Amino acid sequence: MTGSETTSKFIRLGTSETGGTFWSQGTTIATLVERETGNAVKVLDAGQASIENARRLDEGLIDLGFMASNWIGRAYRGEAPFAHEIAMRNVAPANSGAMFFIVRDESPLRHVRDMIGKRVAIGPSGSGMVQHIHTIFGVLGISFDDFTPVYLPFEEGGKALEAGEVDAQWQCPYPNQVMADIAARMDVRMLDYATGDLAAVLDQVDFYRPATVPAGFFRGVDAESDQLAVVNIIAAHESTDAETVRVFVETILASLDEMAEMNALFGGLGDLFEPLRTQGAAALAFGGAPLHPGAIDAYKNAGYLS
Repeated sequence: MTGSETTSKFIRLGTSETGGTFWSQGTTIATLVERETGNAVKVLDAGQASIENARRLDEGLIDLGFMASNWIGRAYRGEAPFAHEIAMRNVAPANSGAMFFIVRDESPLRHVRDMIGKRVAIGPSGSGMVQHIHTIFGVLGISFDDFTPVYLPFEEGGKALEAGEVDAQWQCPYPNQVMADIAARMDVRMLDYATGDLAAVLDQVDFYRPATVPAGFFRGVDAESDQLAVVNIIAAHESTDAETVRVFVETILASLDEMAEMNALFGGLGDLFEPLRTQGAAALAFGGAPLHPGAIDAYKNAGYLS
């Protein structure tokens, strides 16, 4: 046990589309929280993932929600696409995983810039994954008029790629079940960035990190590939019950090894907490949104904060 049992209650956890990265992680954490605390966790899907979860936190429809770290600051400050400031609070990092484009193995496309003039499945309209395309392509000087964006959920996007209806697909961090299914059905490849392009994005966008995808990561990855990664997080609203947040975080901290065994997306998660020891609470204040008091209590109890 984590030493954090509470009176049984219902925790609403916002994730992503069913089968997506956040959904996969959410179901793993829910299993552990229910086992360790006795609190039931309802895992809720979200077609627009980060953006939808921020709005649902604002409306009191969920207690905790997964987000990419680049979105919590926008929600906190009330920047587009959010109409007003949302009292967002950071809770915990979830993973730092590579995002990437895939093509059919026989495709002539080799680099990200090769998608100019092509049809690219980029995720559901209005989703955080689509906004990553805006950000990355903005740095590279590629406009949405330079290619044909196809707004499809990731499972449908994979099927469109398989059918030849699109030339490439933007993918969430792996492992995710949708990508695993795609790689099992057909031969695929990842697109690389041309010399200087990856460095340009990393230099101009502070919420991205470099990620080296190893050979064999999934079927079709035959050599290392340098890609972009973003830290994904779990967020709350300032009004989220502090005890709910505390037991949630304490369960994660007590279960890091088991979580990685259950879901490879959590591999290396422990490293993302370590900066708390030297930088204090600011280390996890992604986007400028402070840590939730319940999370601070959990980090203090676990020895990460003094």
